[in-house]
Amino acid sequence: MDQIKYAVVCVDDDPHILQMLSFQLEKIIDSRCTLIEYFTNPEDVIANLNELALEEIDIVFILVDYQMPQMNGVQLIRTIKAINPKMECVMLSGQANSVQVAELTQDNLLTEFIHKPWDEQTLFDVLSPLLKNKTS
Repeated sequence: MDQIKYAVVCVDDDPHILQMLSFQLEKIIDSRCTLIEYFTNPEDVIANLNELALEEIDIVFILVDYQMPQMNGVQLIRTIKAINPKMECVMLSGQANSVQVAELTQDNLLTEFIHKPWDEQTLFDVLSPLLKNKTS
């Protein structure tokens, strides 16, 4: 039996978006060795990162929405990068503040940006190289 060695973390306050991501990500992620975690509350992500680290599970990337009630995606990415500067962060949003996203990019905190609504192939094109770099 394969052991879970990796995780992908998705954060969006809309459960329907997370469900769609689930259907799509399962097509490109090997569930035998990679766990996919879904969160509607960005504050829960921080605690989960520590749990995954304790279990020695390497996070491949975090996929973050911009507009969320507890904290926006920019705040979440800055918090995550303060904890783990090497974390790959991808934003998936249709309402992102372009100035803040540009600042994340300029500060080398954002790996990629995907506009909502997205198409599956674009998602695969952006995320597949991250998966390949980390899990192969």
